[in-house]
Amino acid sequence: MARNRILIVDNEPAIRFGIRDFLESKGYSVEEAESCQGAEDIFRNSRPDIALVDYLLDDGNALDILPRLKTVAPDVPIVILTGHGSIDLAVRAIKEGAEQFLTKPVELPALHLILQRLLENVRNRQKQMAGNSRRARQVIDPFLGTSSAIGQLARQAGRVAVVDSPVLIHGETGSGKGVLANWLHNDSLRAEEAFVDLNCAGLSSELLETELFGHEKGAFTSATANKTGLLEVAHRGTVFLDEIGDMDLQVQPKLLKVLEEKRFRRLGDVRDRQVDIRLIAATHQDLGQLVRERKFRSDLYFRISTIPIIVPPLRDRVEDIPTLAERLLDRFALDLGRGEVRLSPDAVKALQAYSWPGNIRELRNVLERAVLLSDKQTLASQDLRFDAALGAGSWEDYSQLTLLEIEQRHIERVLEQEGGNVSRAAARLGIPRSSLYQKIKNYGITLSKA
Repeated sequence: MARNRILIVDNEPAIRFGIRDFLESKGYSVEEAESCQGAEDIFRNSRPDIALVDYLLDDGNALDILPRLKTVAPDVPIVILTGHGSIDLAVRAIKEGAEQFLTKPVELPALHLILQRLLENVRNRQKQMAGNSRRARQVIDPFLGTSSAIGQLARQAGRVAVVDSPVLIHGETGSGKGVLANWLHNDSLRAEEAFVDLNCAGLSSELLETELFGHEKGAFTSATANKTGLLEVAHRGTVFLDEIGDMDLQVQPKLLKVLEEKRFRRLGDVRDRQVDIRLIAATHQDLGQLVRERKFRSDLYFRISTIPIIVPPLRDRVEDIPTLAERLLDRFALDLGRGEVRLSPDAVKALQAYSWPGNIRELRNVLERAVLLSDKQTLASQDLRFDAALGAGSWEDYSQLTLLEIEQRHIERVLEQEGGNVSRAAARLGIPRSSLYQKIKNYGITLSKA
């Protein structure tokens, strides 16, 4: 890992040596300059993490150089050092953009603490900017399109966004449940607070509990320090639990207690902690069926399903596919530094004829793959490579079929691959087992046993 880089700007070699020797002993990488021009050259050629600038230099003073350095690298903290400090000078330096104003001789341990705090602030700003950039690139408007299904979703979500009741989002894998959860938070009264998410699928009881509630040092063998759980991080904000149907039965009553009493205990702790959160949960499973099978607690189910929302699968809103595809292509082209990329009419038909078992997530993968593997500005149907592992055929295979015929063929293929096991086939298709039984009946599919 690269060391933090500190620039020392002072026209006295002895002072530069003393500060440099101390900082290098603390693990910093140090550069030196003895003039305003030297400092500006280093800022332009090898941007430091923090600059320590003496007020009086041979070719000017810190107030002269501050605006120039801030123009080159506005986010680099600058600390002014001077042997002739005054309140007026300090105020002027801060107004010009200095982070700190210290008088000489500098107490080196105090300087070290100041640098640590400034570096932490820089890292936090960088993480926030990275998070905002990542969200701007990745988040899709959950209501893109003109279909009646998406219009109904938008109206329902708009009504529930501003209330504090738990929301349970139903939908197939890849249909955009997480995107909708983000939108609900950003449009709620808690929008300025934290949004934290956790996927419950595949997590053991112990790991899920420590992630949600945190633990005290010594709570178990590997607990060498206190850990703050996601519930505390999300205080006054929103917790999104994806695939809540996979939550371990031992953890479910503890989550219910949080929802009903707004308190919990860290693992290994004896005292309750108060927390105020809004819960948004999501699942691709039939929780009602899981309750009947005693795989999910009925009291928690009734508590989290106050407001159920169903995200439609992509095959039920094929008229929205051109709009979604256009938005995704714009993003990929921007990330790759390419010009506008569009779809030919036959490519649009290919996308609309496909059954999309992976929903929007699969659409994103297909389009990203096409953009990466083709230099053309207009993508044709032959540029689209669907995932054969999901039972996808080529456009030529499906071009003469109706959507219902495509769905039937896909269901038949998955059932065949699963040896006629309806439960496993339903899980792969991302639909409740009862829904799959109904489709089997409607299509007249004969089940074969392996």
